[in-house]
Amino acid sequence: MATNPLLSGDSRFTIDNIPFGVISTKQDPTPRCAAAIGDFAIDLAKFAGDSRLDSIIGQNAATDIFSKPCLNSFAALERETRRAVRAALQLDIQDELIPPHCLVKLADVTMHLPFSIGGYSDFYCSLEHVQNCSPLAGVANIPESWFYAPSVYNGRVSSVVPSATPIRRPRGVYHGPDGKPVYGPSRALDFELEMGVFVSKPIDFASVLDIRDVEEHVFGFVLLNDWSARDLQVFEMKPLGPFHGKGFGTSISPWVVTMEALDPFKCSPKTKQNPAPFDHLKWPGPAGTFDINLEVELIRAGKVVKICSSNLRYLYWTPYQQLAHHASAGCGLSTGDLIGTGTISGDNVAEDGRKTELGCLFEATVGGTKEAELSDGTRMTYLEDGDEIVLKGTCGVKGGSAPFVDFGECRGIITPALSS
Repeated sequence: MATNPLLSGDSRFTIDNIPFGVISTKQDPTPRCAAAIGDFAIDLAKFAGDSRLDSIIGQNAATDIFSKPCLNSFAALERETRRAVRAALQLDIQDELIPPHCLVKLADVTMHLPFSIGGYSDFYCSLEHVQNCSPLAGVANIPESWFYAPSVYNGRVSSVVPSATPIRRPRGVYHGPDGKPVYGPSRALDFELEMGVFVSKPIDFASVLDIRDVEEHVFGFVLLNDWSARDLQVFEMKPLGPFHGKGFGTSISPWVVTMEALDPFKCSPKTKQNPAPFDHLKWPGPAGTFDINLEVELIRAGKVVKICSSNLRYLYWTPYQQLAHHASAGCGLSTGDLIGTGTISGDNVAEDGRKTELGCLFEATVGGTKEAELSDGTRMTYLEDGDEIVLKGTCGVKGGSAPFVDFGECRGIITPALSS
């Protein structure tokens, strides 16, 4: 019996996943929507053009939706409709009914930003991260406010880029060795291990979001690296917070893993919230987050070394709570808006006493005052030109009988700063 080519091999994109993204090829450079399975992308514009989704979305509507250069129109559909599209794809994959002309090898596609992003906000919600960073920022104790509401600031959209886009070392103002302000290339370039959440159903201006309905407003998750220039950030933090230190680049993985794919991995957060959250942040049940294993690798001079591991469930404030709080003042949210979870750090310690779940170098180097020792003995402080950071994320165990989901990769290589 012949093996289904879409389900065979060692691909990270299993039938349990079916993530969505935007692709183009040399043969057809027009960006359009796609789904990933095995070693292939399913060109959804062509798939819909064969009238294979008319019964779910409507005649001609599916072709129009999936021919667009972003997932916004698809994400704006009701969740049950999107769920039906994913189920139809899974069934056709299993029955080997995907037309060959709709398949493109992943190795031959160029990935684009999956959404047209109108707004981007980044949170600060990992207790371990805050405990480590507060003293380095001159804060003796974590502010009381942090335990009552998720901390967040509005970031930039123009510098959100898809995986593999080079990140140029930014220039800005920082304190020189003598303490005087200096303008020049950042000397303390860092990564931040985060996840990103894309909004599906919009939330109208001047309305609020009931947290019990939050799943209806989430399309899916991506890996997110909110690059940081720590020296610029420290200079800018008072009185208004980060600007150039955080706004020069945010990398995301290009395939969006849907809520349906993550459903088997629901779990409780690791840390119990104390004090109890306000009513608008109370999740009705224990399983308010996801068990997503995260990992960061450094590639330096051709050598690959693991920097850290972590898990989404370590966040003190969950993504659901973040989204509900974001909307609670009536600002409204649009389809395609991006929410960054904030750096995700854990408290695991190796046998040698080394902390292995620190989601950025700022923590691992104690604000750049000492070298961080990696798992292979490599020592480093901050990122050098030519360094590449790779974020990875998985749910479950690959090759087992239970569902397995892989987020792909979020890559970024540091290039030298522009000359003054």
